[in-house]
Amino acid sequence: MAERVLITGMGMVSAIGNNVEENFRSLRAQRSGLGYAQYVDTIHAGKLPVGEVKCSSEELAEMAGLTDATGFTRTTLLGLVAMQEALFSAGIKDPRDTPAAFINASTVGGMCDTEKIYFDILDPEKEGTFLQLIDTLDCADCTQRIADRAGLTAYVTTISTACSSSANALMYGARLIRAGLVERAVCGGTEALTRFTINGFNSLKNIDKRHCMPFDKDRNGLNLGEGAAYLVLESESFAQRRKARSMAELSGWCNTNEAFHPTSPSPEGDGAFEAMRKALAMSGRTVADVQYINVHGTATLNNDVSEGRALERLFGDNVPSFSSTKPFTGHTLAAAGAIEAIYSVLSINRQMIWPNLNFTERMEELRISPETRLLEESPVKNVVSNSFGFGGNNASLVISKYGN
Repeated sequence: MAERVLITGMGMVSAIGNNVEENFRSLRAQRSGLGYAQYVDTIHAGKLPVGEVKCSSEELAEMAGLTDATGFTRTTLLGLVAMQEALFSAGIKDPRDTPAAFINASTVGGMCDTEKIYFDILDPEKEGTFLQLIDTLDCADCTQRIADRAGLTAYVTTISTACSSSANALMYGARLIRAGLVERAVCGGTEALTRFTINGFNSLKNIDKRHCMPFDKDRNGLNLGEGAAYLVLESESFAQRRKARSMAELSGWCNTNEAFHPTSPSPEGDGAFEAMRKALAMSGRTVADVQYINVHGTATLNNDVSEGRALERLFGDNVPSFSSTKPFTGHTLAAAGAIEAIYSVLSINRQMIWPNLNFTERMEELRISPETRLLEESPVKNVVSNSFGFGGNNASLVISKYGN
């Protein structure tokens, strides 16, 4: 029988907190982290809201315990801060004691720093002065630096599948555990704000100048964010042997690729529907067993229609409470799946359902509306967490109360 995959540690940093507990307190207080950029140098500062981590790169380096941060980009520093908390949370003093996989996700890699030297690259008089920084551009560079610093050496790899990246990292780690290849996998993602992503999404007319309004009739786009999150996954037998605290179970998962369009999902939510359906089937749960859905909910015109229709197709007239937490953090792209997986674990452990901020009026295309209240003392046992990326890359996770 395949091993159950347990979540034994979590660490994160986002626009609403520098650790898991700070994030929880902001969620409970319904306090958004959206504002205007202070640390990313963009012509859109003061115009387009973002979910920026409230620390300079120098402060992040100090939090990560680095005395020399040369070669460590903001993306890497965010990841290091989240990684340290995840390992401490899991009670792991020396990761080298047990061979563990490290599956990291990022779409920008070191672009947050390398884009600053773009014009230097084109200037022949400055040849060679930027080569060390160029090496940090690759997404795998931040992965390797985090792995080396943390002591994760058994198996290290990087996933970059747009907004579903870190959800896919969690799936990959869980599959390695189920296959008996490792007993532990640390999975998640890290992403810093960059001019490139801000300009790119703005050129697609996908960014709202207001705070984003997922599933609202008047929605007009997303707000970008940054952050990092990692979850420690362990086989049930290994977690029991070392008497680890089990926070939840990653009971089911599925990735589908509908390949409908390079940037838009299918109008009827075909890929999202299949991802959720198959993830639930794998978990052994039914639609009636789900109490909460942390939706992808980007507040873009096409995405919310597609995901909403997928929810109506799968759950019929009994769609559970659902909400998007992106009005808290912004859309953190590659880190979103792991950040929202932690919010799903918190929902189970704290018995709360998070509100969908900024909602006022239901969309004309749907029969359903998101939860707008903070629901406390809610009997949450199973959560579906969705992360959908460009190219129709759809990832759904089922996170369950351990022992449920």
